[in-house]
Formats: sequence, C-alpha cells, structure tokens
Amino acid sequence: METYTLTTVGADLVYDVRGPLPTADGHPPLFLIGHPMDASGFAALAARFPDRTVVTYDPRGLGRSSRADGRVDYTPETLADDVHAVITKLKAGPVEMFASSGGAVTALALVARHPGDVTTLVAHEPPLITMTPDGPAAVRARAGVRDAYEKRGWGAGMAAFVAMTSWEGEFTDAYFAQPAPDPAAFGMPAEDDGSRDDPLLSDRSWAVSDHRPDVDAINAAPTRVVIAVGEESRTVQTGRTSDAAAELLGQRVAVFPSHHGGFLDGEFGYPGKPDEFAARLREVLDAS
Repeated sequence: METYTLTTVGADLVYDVRGPLPTADGHPPLFLIGHPMDASGFAALAARFPDRTVVTYDPRGLGRSSRADGRVDYTPETLADDVHAVITKLKAGPVEMFASSGGAVTALALVARHPGDVTTLVAHEPPLITMTPDGPAAVRARAGVRDAYEKRGWGAGMAAFVAMTSWEGEFTDAYFAQPAPDPAAFGMPAEDDGSRDDPLLSDRSWAVSDHRPDVDAINAAPTRVVIAVGEESRTVQTGRTSDAAAELLGQRVAVFPSHHGGFLDGEFGYPGKPDEFAARLREVLDAS
C-alpha cells in the first residue's frame, strides 16, 4: 500500500492505493469511500480484493486529512468534488466505487456532478432521511441525537444515535415517548469529556442526510448505480432510506449480507460478515 497527499482547495486529502496503477488486471480501480468513516474502516473489505487495485481516502477534516477552508460542516457537493480530485489525480479513471453510509450520499452527488468518474457505483445504505414518508419525524429524531450530545456529551449522544438507528419502522409517538437511553446500557461512558465536534452526533453532517439526489443528472450519467441494503437493515432507518433512494431512481435495492457495517470484521464494534459481503460486492460489480 502506498499513501499519498493531494492538496485541493481548502484541504489536504490523504489517500491510499493498494496495487498497481495502471491496474494489472484491466479492471478499473475499486474506490471505497465512507462518511464520517475514513479509510481505516475499509481495511477488512480491501483485504478481500487482493486481485484488485483498491483506493481509499480520508474525507477532509477526518482521519489523516486536514482542512483549511475555515468550515466545520460537511456538504455532499464539497465531498464529491474532493473525491473527483483524487480520481483525477490517479489518472486511472473512471473507477468502480463502493460507498457506505454518508459516503453513499457523497457518491450520488459525485455521479451527478462528475458523470465520467464512475463506471459502477454500489451505494450502500445512504442515510437520506428526508426521503422516507416519515421524513419530518426522522429529522426530529436526528435533532434529538444532537440535543443529547450537546447536553450530556459523547456517550449520551451515541446512545441516542444507536437508539435512533436501531428503531424499526417509522418514528412514531412511541419512539419520542421513550426515556433517554442510558449510555452504560450500550457500554459507553457516561462522563462528558467536553468535546462537541463529533461529525456524526453534532449537526455538522446534517447537509449529508438532508441531501436530495439530482435524479435527472444521475439518470443521464453513464454510471450504473446500484442502491444496496443489508439484509438485517430492512426495517430500520437506513434500510428504509435505501428503499426510498432506489425507488427515486426507478430501481429495487440489491440486498447484501449483514447490516449497515456488514463489511466490517469487528475491529470497530459489532462485526459484520466481511467474507460474504465481499463476495456479494464482487458479484454485483461483475454483473455490469
């Protein structure tokens, strides 16, 4: 693996290349992106594609990538332009892409803004919360996570986030009537360390989950777009947002093994099924 730094407008982007460029097998590079997950979260998945040249990166302001644009918020458009800059620097595009969570939102914006960058996009569980029928209630639930974080710190905020993302079905009065979850019940610290800059728990990434994909631009692009969902996620928020995104694009979701982090091997908590997940990803990519 070789690591590089690309200086763009307002950011120094660190990215990793596993394998040769140009690629040895004739396949385009496989670019793996997330948000707020950085490149470290894709080590297990990348390891299961030893025959491919795999590219990962840290979004601006996260992991090893710094930012100097004077902002602390994240927008899909800026993130998409950063990914475009890396693809351009590689001089090996267009790429195939697997994009997870907020990275899937970034990737949809990338296809709309830079339609020649990606041949096949597998967008796994994009958290486009305003697109579900209970969008206003989902926005309210998201604000509850931010409020818990602002009032009581990371443990309380993360407990609220887990409660929100594991809730099955629409956000009803029963959801909002629940008592605040106890961080200790999730193995999280109750102490407040005073920080309030977490991109997942604060409002800094709200533009990502508020995003409305440019359907006309995406459908006009040459990119084959596949919206993917974990088999364990079908009834929770990101499963429902995946269905909504697929419907918006006139397709059905492709079902993958495991859950929202199904490609993880347990290094970051609840393990997925990385072997089965990688096999399914390879099957979907090879179907193009």
